[in-house]
Amino acid sequence: MPFNRRSFLTAAGLAGAGALFAPTARALSSSSSLSSLSSSNGLLVPDRPTLTHGVATGDVRPDGALLWTRTDRPARLYVETAATEQFNNSLTFRGDVLTPDSGGTGKLRLTGLEPGQQIHYRVHVEDLHTGLLSEPIGGTFRTAPANRRDIRFHWSADVAGQGYGINPEIGGMTGWATIASRNPDFFLHSGDTIYADNPIEETVVLEDGRIWRNVTTEAKSRVAQSLDDYRGNYAYNLLDDNYRAFNSQVPSIVQWDDHETVNNWYPGETLDLPEYNETSADVLAARAFQAFHEWQPVDPTMAVDGRIYRKISYGPLLDIFILDMRSYKDPNPLNYRGTDSDGHVLGAEQEKWLIDSVTASTATWKIIANDLPLGIIVPDGEHQEGVADGGPGAPAGREVELARVLRGIREVRNVVWLTGDVHYTAAHHYHPERAAFQDFSPFWEFVSGPLNAGGFGPNDMDSTFGPEVVYYHGPDHANQSPLDDIQHFGEVDINGETRELTVRLLTTRGTELFTQVLPAQ
Repeated sequence: MPFNRRSFLTAAGLAGAGALFAPTARALSSSSSLSSLSSSNGLLVPDRPTLTHGVATGDVRPDGALLWTRTDRPARLYVETAATEQFNNSLTFRGDVLTPDSGGTGKLRLTGLEPGQQIHYRVHVEDLHTGLLSEPIGGTFRTAPANRRDIRFHWSADVAGQGYGINPEIGGMTGWATIASRNPDFFLHSGDTIYADNPIEETVVLEDGRIWRNVTTEAKSRVAQSLDDYRGNYAYNLLDDNYRAFNSQVPSIVQWDDHETVNNWYPGETLDLPEYNETSADVLAARAFQAFHEWQPVDPTMAVDGRIYRKISYGPLLDIFILDMRSYKDPNPLNYRGTDSDGHVLGAEQEKWLIDSVTASTATWKIIANDLPLGIIVPDGEHQEGVADGGPGAPAGREVELARVLRGIREVRNVVWLTGDVHYTAAHHYHPERAAFQDFSPFWEFVSGPLNAGGFGPNDMDSTFGPEVVYYHGPDHANQSPLDDIQHFGEVDINGETRELTVRLLTTRGTELFTQVLPAQ
């Protein structure tokens, strides 16, 4: 981004004090290092800008990744990358100015890097008024490969739900550290990245008398309604040391579900909840959407409509299709057992995009990231929150849309669905021989979560598409706390030689529960 006239005059006024630092808009010289320029003027630096919530990367491509950070004041973003920890032959990228308009957050797309390479990076921001640089924060990520090689990634959902936040007595949200220790290429966050509708109190008294203790903040003392409230929910999660360390090591692919806004919301809904002064779900969702994009390493330019649903290619072995089953769904009261009307959870444009994109994919494996499960019955009062209408028989309600998708991709091989939402882990196999609707090919859906929230389930299954519960692991009672070993994540390995895909379901303490090996067809 070139200097405009005003920024040039401001910089010129500071130059006499030795504070001017004005690199060019492109990647800078590989021979220079930001760290060597940060304090050459000899000024005292107690008032340097600060990177307040760490760094993160996401939506990786073969040529780079999207980088995220946040500063405590208006400042320009700089990122330095190299192939080694010593930062030999480094490149420096100049980003935008981070301002209060985005809550101090900002992103920069790093490009021109080699595919399949481990990248080291460090991030600085430059104070817009003094020219002083922050202390750097470093991290790593791997670019997507161009050739066949082994791939490992993880997925899960549900963070800081049901009042279970950052518990310092157990080391915080330790699941993040467990996942990072298994060295994934990336992490797929399947939604409920925050619980904007769940306040965090200092203590939670459990059924057996144990005490769960939380770090608390003012923003988490109430349900989120304003933009700053939603921002505060993301900021709260990033108080956890494990999460910030994870973000600096593992790039993420993030989607959203309901708790980024409010429980079980749908477009056009009017809330009837006493704790909410703002009753329009659409108004709340707009604020939640802005905060989500400000605080997550999500690249809206990769999304089909500039929002959330998108495809990310990870070499010749893997394409990931990230769905948005929240923004386009019909009202929950229209989806219930016995309905005779058609419904939708994707909407016509996303449905067509999914069928066309999966059909056109040349990758060996097609992972569909569905933030709502397919055959699990998820009640919302007398109605249904999820895809299933809650009853057997031919597709009805939102199942009609799913039937069109399954029919549309029937000839596509190696399709696997990954989901979260229900706060337990499971392996489901769908087969037309068991189903009321039979015009589809057999497939697997794997469920994982929660990462740091109350445990629930198991839910009943809707038989329309012939699911079999091959494996389940969950709590002994509803809303069981993370003090017990019922928090989960899933692991996917793709073998670069044989192309077979292996799914493991684990607890966040590292206990391996279930393994399923799927040969490539």
